[in-house]
Amino acid sequence: MEYNTEREKIVISEYGRNIQVMIRHLMEIEDRKQRTEAAYFIVNVMAQMNPQVKESNDYMHKLWDHLYIISEYKLDVDGPYDPPTPEMQKKKPEHVGYQKNNIRYGHYGQYIYDVVKKVKEMEDGPKKQAILINIANQMKRDYLNWNRDTVNDLLILDDLYKISGEEITLPMDTKLIPTNEILNKPQNQQQQNQKKKNNNKKKNNNQPQAKQNNPNRPNRKN
Repeated sequence: MEYNTEREKIVISEYGRNIQVMIRHLMEIEDRKQRTEAAYFIVNVMAQMNPQVKESNDYMHKLWDHLYIISEYKLDVDGPYDPPTPEMQKKKPEHVGYQKNNIRYGHYGQYIYDVVKKVKEMEDGPKKQAILINIANQMKRDYLNWNRDTVNDLLILDDLYKISGEEITLPMDTKLIPTNEILNKPQNQQQQNQKKKNNNKKKNNNQPQAKQNNPNRPNRKN
């Protein structure tokens, strides 16, 4: 009996050993045309074994790259894409880098800063006031995502004033979305459903049950 530990190491494990054996056999085909046709067949089998790769736009290119990699870059066929090189696989990706936006209140995110900047350019009026209230409500949601305890509406209004460069103010008596509505809305709905279910069950239990006749005694006739 031959154990897997004694066999050749699998290059890409998600395709399994059989695909690797097929590719090794493929490289032994001398006729280039037949070898190319067999390569197309194996790529289709690889796509069926890993349907998740189809979620990417370049999945066929990825499959052909894997075909060449499993062959240890020795496969010579007329494929639809240029074969990769070992140097390309070893090349490290470029560093993505971090955002250099220096924002004071990071829990609100850059989006809030950008929106406030646009609103500052609007003319004063009911429309601008409604947008500012929506921004303040969103800031309260963002704050509670960062700190799940509680937050005072005056703190949100003060932060909006500071984010706007001390140019935008809302009245101190502005009412924002209640904290419990933001934090516990799904829970309250669940409690309401459970309460309704309990009330229906209690109502059914209080209803008088119909008297059943004893099957062992004859019914009296009036």
